[in-house]
Amino acid sequence: MTKQRETRERVLELIESLAVGDAIPSERQLVTELGVSRLTVRAALDELVREGYLVRRRGAGTFVAAPKVQKGTDVTSFSDDMRRRGLVPASRTLDLRPVPAGARLGRILHVSPSEPVLSVKRLRLADGEPMAIELLHVRASLVPGLTAEDLERSSFYDLLADRYELEIVGGTQTVEPTVTNDEESTALGVPLHSPALLFERVTRTADGEVVEFTSSTYRGDRYRLVTELGVGGQPAQPLELAQVAHP
Repeated sequence: MTKQRETRERVLELIESLAVGDAIPSERQLVTELGVSRLTVRAALDELVREGYLVRRRGAGTFVAAPKVQKGTDVTSFSDDMRRRGLVPASRTLDLRPVPAGARLGRILHVSPSEPVLSVKRLRLADGEPMAIELLHVRASLVPGLTAEDLERSSFYDLLADRYELEIVGGTQTVEPTVTNDEESTALGVPLHSPALLFERVTRTADGEVVEFTSSTYRGDRYRLVTELGVGGQPAQPLELAQVAHP
């Protein structure tokens, strides 16, 4: 094991003994306690910051970060996801407007390019902390009268079921690593080009009707994707998601 890897593991052990928000010892203290060079300590801490275990605050020091939220691959709303982890979900509607579907959305939503589509940009929060920025597209004819206030008071999936009598039963989702752009960095409160996870989801009703296309950028320092691998030809199933501590 390299010195940097060994130092990383020893700092991880230290983190496990501390609470979220606690300061870790200074680099100088760690050099003395671990018996390694300052360069090795700094490299190990840099790696732990990138992985989301630690967070640096300019002029204050390095602190234990809130644990990452485990995100499965089942079709659940952001609100339900957060509540299952003991966090309080909230949504801030940044923009809501009808737009023509255009060629790409028309293909995805199975509508003509001229059909009106409701385009909604939302900031998703948990316990008041920004977690993701989401761009939702849904056929305007499916959700007449839907307002920005509706989406801040209720889950979109709950509104679909309760008001519009549309039940989501499945769909497809892709996930890929990305980095935040200017707008996303500002909204999420992270540095420009921070690691992130890009989720793109298309959902359908039981009769195969496409309901929505959603593109969501999740903070890479607060999320990790967890699935169970299929064995013997069985499809992969989402793991039971563990509740995490409040940030």
